[in-house]
Amino acid sequence: MSGASGTPYAAAVLRALLAAGESVDLVVSRASRLTLLDETGISFRDAHWQADLREWLSRGADGKPDTFSVGLDAVRHWSAGDLAAGPSSGSYPTKGMLIVPASTASVAGVALGLSKDLLQRAASVTLKEGRKLIVAVRETPLNGQTLRHLVTLDDAGATVVPASPAFYAGATHIQDLVDFVAGRVLDAAGVPHTLYRRWQGELGGGAHRAG
Repeated sequence: MSGASGTPYAAAVLRALLAAGESVDLVVSRASRLTLLDETGISFRDAHWQADLREWLSRGADGKPDTFSVGLDAVRHWSAGDLAAGPSSGSYPTKGMLIVPASTASVAGVALGLSKDLLQRAASVTLKEGRKLIVAVRETPLNGQTLRHLVTLDDAGATVVPASPAFYAGATHIQDLVDFVAGRVLDAAGVPHTLYRRWQGELGGGAHRAG
């Protein structure tokens, strides 16, 4: 998680990853902690990360209680300043990396190979090892510099998934729009989920969607 607005996207992705039985190495940047506090009122603290994470994942995008009963045993938290952490090395086994949400600063840092914190370092390692890197950029408008950074990441093998919700899936709540973006991130990562209704083509002059 980087410092861009959009912590509900990260929560939806995390819930779905755990529901799918995936193990997660979690890195929450310093800027992201400030955004999380601003958007949810939750302080994410290294010493109490499990309790803080559970409180966060138990809320929906509107701040109301959400169903979350999956254990956190599959989550391993790494401090963003720990450049000796497992994900900082290519010998540490991972399937790939998701940056959700991705700020323009994190996009620039990864594109330029700066490795200023564990998030940037882990992303650079992911690229050099030829693993999947999915970047859910959350910013608008995008200037030329950021667009060039995104092209650089695309050229390096990353998948850029703009946090742009669609409306054909029949969204009726904010969480539906959040889940659509989270689902597209998981699609890019090859993780099965049921976060949104998929487009099935047109039938009889109207849109036919899965139930």
